[in-house]
Amino acid sequence: MMTPYELFKMNLLSPLVLAFVLGIFAKVIRSELSLPKDLYTSLSIYLLLALGLKGGVELSLTTFQEIAWPALVTLFLGVLTPVTAYLAFRKLGQFNPIDAAGIAAHYGSVSAVTFIAATQFVASAGGQIEGFLPTLLTLLESPGIHVALGIGALHRVRSKAGTAGQGSSPSVLHEILTSRSLLLLVGGLVIGFLIGEKNYEPIKPFFESGFKGALVLFLLEMGLVAGERLKDLKRTGGRIVTLGILIPILHGTLGVLLGEWAGLSVGGACVLGAMAASASYIAAPPAVRMTLPEANPAYSLTASLVVTFPFNLLAGIPLYYAIASGLAGGL
Repeated sequence: MMTPYELFKMNLLSPLVLAFVLGIFAKVIRSELSLPKDLYTSLSIYLLLALGLKGGVELSLTTFQEIAWPALVTLFLGVLTPVTAYLAFRKLGQFNPIDAAGIAAHYGSVSAVTFIAATQFVASAGGQIEGFLPTLLTLLESPGIHVALGIGALHRVRSKAGTAGQGSSPSVLHEILTSRSLLLLVGGLVIGFLIGEKNYEPIKPFFESGFKGALVLFLLEMGLVAGERLKDLKRTGGRIVTLGILIPILHGTLGVLLGEWAGLSVGGACVLGAMAASASYIAAPPAVRMTLPEANPAYSLTASLVVTFPFNLLAGIPLYYAIASGLAGGL
């Protein structure tokens, strides 16, 4: 079993992390490097559908007893994480209630890219994960957004600030449930579950052989996007940076603990911790824009994409794996 130092070193030298760093560096030196928008869209569709298909196939081989407790703790995390994020940004960060709720919606949801990076890290470390984890990813996608938006809407009612421009609950729910990420994940899960392992074999090479290469290109694009927003840190100050690191550590540790309690493997607990620690920058922004239009998007996007995502990619994931290994007696 590798030591925590070896885990961090292995992660920092992975092609995924180095591609992300290259993207940031390209923006820092003002390079003209960029990926075509259509390529970025195609990569995201490929990665999400591949993830859903593989998870669906594995789910078809999973019993209810195996997934029941992990699913329950995942739903619990989906309710708890937006509440703790809201309290942290409201009380410690001194953000106003609407901005704090908007940021909390991002931390209540989940980053599919962080999930994928965590699964790749576990595999590189010689570990294994449960095949039904993509199902847990879909369970964590939506609840946290609604809890945080509910907090913001409740504050608006109490302060009698009016509801002009506020999206209706049905429209927000429709926006989330029909988003590209959730539709591809859930659709892939259903297809994979229905076709089973035998019918998946003919398309398996396409969706698995090129997966890591596509992910490297995708993270290069994520690095470019994050690099463009580095200047936002000057406006938000140290509060965003501090909370953007402390909150994922808190949520990630809690996710690992609950994963171990629910019977997940070391690798599975690590990935659940990474999911809980992640912050959405795809599904959450449009939902927040519809329901809490007065929330400043610079705060939430800077916190989730410029601080928390790089932290998890560079240091968080190996940290959660080290915690899971320690709990299992592996270190």
